Amino acid sequence: AVVSTQSTGGHQLCRVDLRKGIFLSSALLVRGDVQVSDVRRNIDKLSENTRFIYWNRDGWKTGLCGVAPIKQQYSVLSLSNNTAIRYTFEGLRERFRKLYTRRAHLHHYLNVDGMDGEQVEAAYESLNNQIAFYDQMESAQPLDVARPRVM
Repeated sequence: AVVSTQSTGGHQLCRVDLRKGIFLSSALLVRGDVQVSDVRRNIDKLSENTRFIYWNRDGWKTGLCGVAPIKQQYSVLSLSNNTAIRYTFEGLRERFRKLYTRRAHLHHYLNVDGMDGEQVEAAYESLNNQIAFYDQMESAQPLDVARPRVM
């Protein structure tokens, strides 16, 4: 099972429960002596328990490299865009807001050449926009549009 452990929490860059969100896309980069059919079979197994957004049900991209990493038979790198990151961003926003209202540590950033309070505000607004985007994607529903009939 080359790919079956790709969504376990022990090997993630940031702690996110991927089961709480919807995948917008996912890329698997496989290195080593691995057959395409093995990767495909494991992707099919993962797809059974993975929720993708309605407009990208087959949102897997796969890259294969026949050269294994040093001292390893194979490796798999998964890069995924999942709406569950929204919860991490919300925690970050809350911690930032608490510090920013007290102006704590702000002088470290404002003493940097070219950095001012407006850029801090813009970063906060950008984070809010990203949270809103992921919230919108999580609640997105397919449009109920009548299909034209072929006569």
